[in-house]
Amino acid sequence: MKIRELRQSRRYSQKHLGSLAGLDQSYVSRIEAGNVDVPIISTLRRLTRALGVKPAELLADEPLDNAA
Repeated sequence: MKIRELRQSRRYSQKHLGSLAGLDQSYVSRIEAGNVDVPIISTLRRLTRALGVKPAELLADEPLDNAA
């Protein structure tokens, strides 16, 4: 997942992203570190809304082509 990359590109701290998404900073940290096997759908939805991205952008390993 690209949460850290997307968060940093917006200059958000983990605490700020957690606040926007209604998640604890420590949980955001664990997700970014890969210490959460698979975040539940509602968590992913919260993160996509907080980051202003589509779910596919959050999960993609490569940048998505906006023309597609």
